[in-house]
Amino acid sequence: MISANNITLRVGKKALFEDVNIKFTEGNCYGLIGANGAGKSTFLKILSGQLEPTKGEVAITPGERLSFLQQDHFKYDEYPVLDTVIMGNARLYEIMKEKEAIYAKEDFTDEDGIRASELEGEFATMNGWEAESDAATLLNGLGIDTELHSKYLKDLTGPEKVKVLLAQALFGNPDILLLDEPTNHLDLDAIAWLEEFLINFDNTVIVVSHDRYFLNKVCTQIADIDYGKIQLYAGNYDFWYESSQLLIRQMKEANKKKEEKIKELQEFISRFSANASKSKQATSRKRALEKIELDEIKPSSRKYPYIDFRPNRDIGNEVLIVDGISKTIDGEKILDNISFTLGHDDKVAFVGGNELAKTVLFKILIGEMEPDAGTYKWGITTSQAYFPKDFGGEFDNDYSITEWLTQYSENKDATYVRGFLGRMLFSGEDGVKRLKVLSGGEKVRCLLSKMMISGANVLLLDEPTNHLDMEAITALNNGMIKFPGVLLFTSRDHQIVQTTANRIMEIVPGGKLIDKITTYDEYLENDEMARKRQTYSVQTEEND
Repeated sequence: MISANNITLRVGKKALFEDVNIKFTEGNCYGLIGANGAGKSTFLKILSGQLEPTKGEVAITPGERLSFLQQDHFKYDEYPVLDTVIMGNARLYEIMKEKEAIYAKEDFTDEDGIRASELEGEFATMNGWEAESDAATLLNGLGIDTELHSKYLKDLTGPEKVKVLLAQALFGNPDILLLDEPTNHLDLDAIAWLEEFLINFDNTVIVVSHDRYFLNKVCTQIADIDYGKIQLYAGNYDFWYESSQLLIRQMKEANKKKEEKIKELQEFISRFSANASKSKQATSRKRALEKIELDEIKPSSRKYPYIDFRPNRDIGNEVLIVDGISKTIDGEKILDNISFTLGHDDKVAFVGGNELAKTVLFKILIGEMEPDAGTYKWGITTSQAYFPKDFGGEFDNDYSITEWLTQYSENKDATYVRGFLGRMLFSGEDGVKRLKVLSGGEKVRCLLSKMMISGANVLLLDEPTNHLDMEAITALNNGMIKFPGVLLFTSRDHQIVQTTANRIMEIVPGGKLIDKITTYDEYLENDEMARKRQTYSVQTEEND
């Protein structure tokens, strides 16, 4: 068990947390949620000991081991992948290294023998002989192939490093596991594996995530940070949302009844306070009136943007024809003879782990890259707006937000342009902010403003939820569902894919396309059944 006792953290004059008391118990997975800036990551750092609170203390049951997801992706660059994972259990790794040093001695003494014996005993107690195979199992589950296990971390890609650090946090069955955005940069297969791991994990988990589907799958409790306090709710994310909304409605209804009672008492006092025969009753009601207190209902610190993509014109029946597109990059076949036709009702999610292939296809379709072979043709009634995965170059200038957005608007009126920024929570002086100082989340909201103001009837979105908080993701999800045009998108957010797409495309290794008119959950179910059939077929052949 881990508990926070009277935790207060002040940053300057502002209290980020004020006298927080909360216990996290064994067997539960807690989703730590709150608006951007509420202090979710900060609270995890306090629990892990990386940050000292202004007041209060964190208590951990004696003998329990705490593990957390490292955020420094370069810290272990000079270590092999397998060693990096085993470092998740610091004591076990120390024993392994000390043993190696002793056995490497040329002048092995009696004292060395005694020490080695002690280490071997502790090593066996900690299941050290299974350490490498356990680490390899975690890595393979997350999609890190065996041939990478002996490489140095510096030789891996960014997403691969994230998976190794996640495996490190999970290694060795820690008693308390702290995970800050563990699904970031994971493909959907790796996220599904992690979900099953956490569902079957028997100890304490505290996780911060913007993935609503993930929180619904793994969480047994929700810890909601709002106004410097943390409120626990039993159940998953959806249950928290319904419970919190119900609580607010109940408080409003209770206040309404109290207000009616106050009005009734005030009217009685006003009518009879001067009447001698009724003065005692009026005094009694005055005392009753003084005792009635309305419940304080604070509005949540959460703010939801308003995302509404409205096409300037209806889309015709002919939307897009892709015929035999192929692309090779650095000797690797990324796209191989890709062909498909889109209709005016299609909302297509591109899924699977081949992220480069999806991005390359989007860049070809939007005209930023040429295919090696094949053609594509947009319908004459279509207009396209594109959200790129890598949008750094878009903001490499000295424009203000308003100046930047105005250049993409047919209507140059400042009030009109600021209206689109206002929907995305840029208000007041935010309009004169320079692009170079914007956070990742602010840049994404700018790009979504640009897509809204374009009036396009075809939207291409390549991982648009990166950098967004849960409120903005929810707003984007709703905007995509309501959009009357055609969508082509990639997303690691399971709920967005499931609730938005009516057609699933997967570019498999080798660049071939799988195209199914189905929901995402149905696609996954059929894919899982196909894998089971393939496994059964292989086993049958081996038995024969």
